[in-house]
Amino acid sequence: MFLHLGENIVVPLKDIIGIFDIEKSMYSSDTMQFLRLAEEDGFVERITKEKPKSFVIAEVNKKSKIYLSPISSATLSKRSQSIYYEP
Repeated sequence: MFLHLGENIVVPLKDIIGIFDIEKSMYSSDTMQFLRLAEEDGFVERITKEKPKSFVIAEVNKKSKIYLSPISSATLSKRSQSIYYEP
């Protein structure tokens, strides 16, 4: 199964390592430093020009990739769970 992260980006659920709220992460200097370094190293992909609400860490082709998504982490989490637990 796949998770739609926004625009035309979908990622296999099995490849997702974590879904994080970017607003809450902004209070952690370690997380912001991690995102800055990852962007400098080319591991970050902005899905849209909109302000990101979440970031998703995934393993793509045996390499880590971070997607900045305009969709909230709560919505992405619900989407990922509904794929597996749909009544």
